[in-house]
Amino acid sequence: MTVPGTRTEATAQPAWAWEEAEWRRHVERVRAGRSLKPSRWPGGAKAAVALSFDPDHETIPLRDGQVLPGKLAQGEYGARVGVPRILRLLERRSLPATFFMPAVCALLRPDEARGYTERGHEVAIHGWIHERNMELAYEDERDLAFRCADTLEQITGQRPVGIRTPSWDFSEHTLGISRDLGLSYDSSLMADDDPYEILSYGEPTGLVEIPPEWIRDDAVYFNMDRYTAVRPYTVPRQVLGLWRDEFDAAYAEGGLFELTMHPHVIGHRSRMVVLDELLDHIAGHHDIWYATHAQVAEHVRQPSALPAEAPGR
Repeated sequence: MTVPGTRTEATAQPAWAWEEAEWRRHVERVRAGRSLKPSRWPGGAKAAVALSFDPDHETIPLRDGQVLPGKLAQGEYGARVGVPRILRLLERRSLPATFFMPAVCALLRPDEARGYTERGHEVAIHGWIHERNMELAYEDERDLAFRCADTLEQITGQRPVGIRTPSWDFSEHTLGISRDLGLSYDSSLMADDDPYEILSYGEPTGLVEIPPEWIRDDAVYFNMDRYTAVRPYTVPRQVLGLWRDEFDAAYAEGGLFELTMHPHVIGHRSRMVVLDELLDHIAGHHDIWYATHAQVAEHVRQPSALPAEAPGR
């Protein structure tokens, strides 16, 4: 049995027996190109902060065929309690954010989806029902991506320009589908701390990568599943220390601090206290540019923002 995510195509040979052309083909399919870390951020800011939230709500249990009330209620918490808390926090601090929203969540709560864009936030693609795209045929992955983009546009009135694949999974077809959609950026790959251009077999694709990382994701610290070994292993204030260190390093380097959160995870009381304190820490630095992911992508693709030479790393 093939382990999901280990190979993109079936092959009769083990990896150690591949010819050089074979392993090079897999490596070069999707690759990091030039660093797009700008020489300066808008307004002369030293560093940039891009906050993001994935309002997955009920779609994760639904994706797995879990349709009983218990799991669905945990997702409902995100919409019922987490989202209002997050929106109040962002409004109080006048901060923009990007909401990567599965289409099924937008269909369940169109007022929520519209509420994001009406408040000046960005809504971007996050799958149809938080599906695992590496398990899909090309036709199905493409159909779901286009249906998601169309649904979000119909509900919010804005066509999405970016994608975060569910669970950051990336099939051999994902890049081509994103290009067919005419997207500006992806936020699923982790080849750098700062934005970079995405290459395919050595050629620029026109897509900007705004890299996330599991370190800067709330779910890995706080998720709980009573039937498996998944248990919260870090108390909230320890996560505050981790994220503060991540921000401080990004600030010292003049780079991007990108943070990924989920309303059903971060939206609990003690965790919102931690987010609030993190934002207090960031606000103590007066040369910060707060932006949506789309704004970051738009800025870094401007030639005037880049150094004379922007070498890859």
